[in-house]
Amino acid sequence: MGLHGNEQQKKIFLISPSPSTFTQRDWEALRQEYLVRETIISNYQRKNGLKRSLLITFEILRGVLWADLTYSWFAHNHSYLAVMLANLLGKRTIVVIGGYEVAREPEIGYGALLDPKLAKRVNYIIQNADHILAVSEFNRREILNLSERRHVAVVYNGIDCAQFNPGEEKEALIITVCQINRNNITLKGLDTFIRAARRLPDLRFAIIGRVLDGSIEDLRRSAPQNVTFVPSPSQDELLRWYRRAKVYCQLSYRESFGVALAEAMSCECVPVVTDRGALLEVVGDTGFVVPYGDADATAAAIVKALQSDARGRAARTRVQREFSLEERRQKIQGIIEEKPV
Repeated sequence: MGLHGNEQQKKIFLISPSPSTFTQRDWEALRQEYLVRETIISNYQRKNGLKRSLLITFEILRGVLWADLTYSWFAHNHSYLAVMLANLLGKRTIVVIGGYEVAREPEIGYGALLDPKLAKRVNYIIQNADHILAVSEFNRREILNLSERRHVAVVYNGIDCAQFNPGEEKEALIITVCQINRNNITLKGLDTFIRAARRLPDLRFAIIGRVLDGSIEDLRRSAPQNVTFVPSPSQDELLRWYRRAKVYCQLSYRESFGVALAEAMSCECVPVVTDRGALLEVVGDTGFVVPYGDADATAAAIVKALQSDARGRAARTRVQREFSLEERRQKIQGIIEEKPV
């Protein structure tokens, strides 16, 4: 429902590190109610170091001066600067924390808190932003471990269930979706996915995602013949894979939400997930849960998932109920409309 009467539209400055479906969906939701200006930091990556820093600083200062409120995706250098400038200028701030920022996983070299300089900036953001948005209860608990502050609200990522719908006959196909790079082999459990595929040679598996480095060649060499690779698919191509697949695997070491998992569930894929992070929170009782790194348990769960028709439908119903775009939009609007404390 829009804002009516003589109330002037609030001006919101949206800052994100790079283009993504999350930030695009928030931009589309915010502009239904507010005047929105967006800055994407990766647009400046072709500039040299000092010039790039000055251009980004100027762009963020200009946006903060213009806006009533800054809305930053991820607690990183761009949101550190935005929160600092907004506080100096008496403007309100919202920062969405995605998970990496409050992670410390030395075993796999993952998390902003492993970098002392970045950890200080994350702490500053959490302490000084007016509102912190967590993408899951798991994510919220990790934030509160750093700072027992009051303004941490759980606002789940929103899934476009009209776009991500089943639409096609399901096949005995098992997929996983993530950016394909060296770190994600362990972080997203791609190695376990391949080992599970080796145990089920009569079934078809696919690893789908944007290729960021040469690690896909290592994965191809280690994968059996029943694993297909789909590098850097278009959105339409990804949707076709979701619709065809009967089973979706998210075999992560940790996960603060799992957008691809929720998209797959919205397409009636039966989820097989690890017992890590927010994955149980997303899946509820609609999927199968396995220990991280256990290829035997994963293979057994995949076989059970392939025999389950009802769970795919239940998975879509859960996403429609818990993770809709409209639910996210309403929660964010409620936070924006609060008066500053």
